[in-house]
Amino acid sequence: MTQLQDLEITYDKPNWCPGCGDFGIWMALKNAIVQTGLNPWEVVLVSGIGCSSKVPYWVKTYGFNGLHGRPVPVAQGLKLANHSLNIIAIGGDGDQYGEGMSHIVHAARRNTNITLLVHDNQLYSLTTGQYSPTTDMGEKNKATPVPTIETPLNSLSVALSAGATFVARGYAGDVKNLTELIINAVKHKGFSIVDIMQPCVTFNKKNTYAWFNERIYRLEDEKFDFNSKEKAFSRIEEWPLRKSLKEGEKERIPIGIFYKEERPTWEDGIPQIVQAPLVKQSLENIDINPLLDEFK
Repeated sequence: MTQLQDLEITYDKPNWCPGCGDFGIWMALKNAIVQTGLNPWEVVLVSGIGCSSKVPYWVKTYGFNGLHGRPVPVAQGLKLANHSLNIIAIGGDGDQYGEGMSHIVHAARRNTNITLLVHDNQLYSLTTGQYSPTTDMGEKNKATPVPTIETPLNSLSVALSAGATFVARGYAGDVKNLTELIINAVKHKGFSIVDIMQPCVTFNKKNTYAWFNERIYRLEDEKFDFNSKEKAFSRIEEWPLRKSLKEGEKERIPIGIFYKEERPTWEDGIPQIVQAPLVKQSLENIDINPLLDEFK
């Protein structure tokens, strides 16, 4: 049975800033792999570019570090080649909701059986903190001295409307709860997205651990019904706020599972992989000459 030490690498250590929320996500991911009972060779971590995308370097499973915003199409290709593997795509809010949002939409509507973990620190932090699609309106910093006038993207509403069958939000400051969310996401058969609030202690001076701790509440504590898409939209839209708070009204940020649905996956409809994964199929007695003749 896999132990935490089986996932540890010996040649390097994470170089995130001390206190970075990525450490909490890194811990929760390793915990989830162990508690799900997966062997390291049964897991592939796929990432794009950014602080979050270094995770495959520091977890001893299969890994692939690709282009900015492109881990989801790579993850789908891996799933086609060997759908017996557990594919987990990883990226930041800039990487996934900026460059990669269209890939999320199509993976969600296909219901590809992969998991997407988004480290959402509301900035492009690897490049010194430029604002991202999820930055709060009016925020500025030394990298972006002019306050942003753009409404923050509510990515989970987009994913849910596109057809994602598992939609959740986690918090890097609550490793135990985040571990459970990742376990549920990986076990779910279909496209799973977990948006993870991840404080950037270097560049995001607003959305700190203390800031989140004052606002976060757990859907499970309220016995939330995650089978209703209508209720899911309502809770997802609680934050980021699209309205001004009334006097005495408190901003609240829900974490947990917003929506879960069982329906056929993309791979279920592909006849070439019904009997066995492509990588396990024999190449004997295959004649490609008729195909080549078409190009003469």
